[in-house]
Amino acid sequence: MVAGFVYSQVLTACIQLDLLKKLESGPLYVTELSAALDVPPAEMARLLRAAAALDLVEPIGERYALGAQGAALLGNSGLAEMIRHHDRLYADLQDPVALLRRGRGEHLAGYWPYATAQDPEKTEESGVSAYSALMAATQPAVAADILAAYPMRGHRSIMDVGGGQGAFLSAVATRWPHLHLHLFDLPAVVTRARKVLAPYASRTSFTGGSFFSDPLPAGADLVTLVRILHDHDDAGVRKLLSSARAALAPGGRLLIAEPMSDPRGKDRVGDAYFGLYLLAMGRGQARTPAQITGYAIEAGFSRTRMLRVRTPGLLRVMIAAP
Repeated sequence: MVAGFVYSQVLTACIQLDLLKKLESGPLYVTELSAALDVPPAEMARLLRAAAALDLVEPIGERYALGAQGAALLGNSGLAEMIRHHDRLYADLQDPVALLRRGRGEHLAGYWPYATAQDPEKTEESGVSAYSALMAATQPAVAADILAAYPMRGHRSIMDVGGGQGAFLSAVATRWPHLHLHLFDLPAVVTRARKVLAPYASRTSFTGGSFFSDPLPAGADLVTLVRILHDHDDAGVRKLLSSARAALAPGGRLLIAEPMSDPRGKDRVGDAYFGLYLLAMGRGQARTPAQITGYAIEAGFSRTRMLRVRTPGLLRVMIAAP
């Protein structure tokens, strides 16, 4: 546990230097990497040994090649973006006690300023670009897990609430070409989403607004909340679930996908990582399936069920029915 921070910083150094990308075309000598990345040979050798200990690279004679973890990371560009973004989180965690007493980060919270704005729907595109781009970069793996867990052939229209730049709906559109797509998010975010979803323009609708102050458009028989609830406080969750229930077509379903807390306290990602990450962000928490079910019942849903997913430590999926 003590060594974990050092491991994460070794990973950060590899990403910031684009070390793994350099090795994509084949093994290289320490001196070659040293010259290409402007790191002294002795220090480059030290970093490579550390990266090899984490399976990011692999020694082959006197050269180094991609390791299993490094190759997997290169195959998921969203992970690299998340790692680059973590410099803000690490800055807030330099003094974890101060963070706990303050109840809000000074660095990570600035990444999504519109979340605490008095009139978030008035936020300009420059104010949503960084966070929207990060969510879009990390969405493909999330979308793949959701689509593997929940077939959508029985639905006719899906509304993705807080849908960002449209990465999730793009995946849905490819997998289920019969569905009408509807994206709801802040007006500035919708502007970005229109470009991403342009290939599906003939079957896509957009609504710009704030899901805390504006009603959700009615009519979809599948409403999705993908990585949304854990970003907000309990009052916001209640409001959002009630709005989703009111907007849902008769016989429709609500799909909730996000990291959730483990009621037994065994989930390191949900309770340790996301617990401190969301504290630094300034709002929200990972909740147990039972907590979310309770709020869904309050909002007018009659039952919920959990779906089997491939990576439950990072994402769990719940279906709520009226």
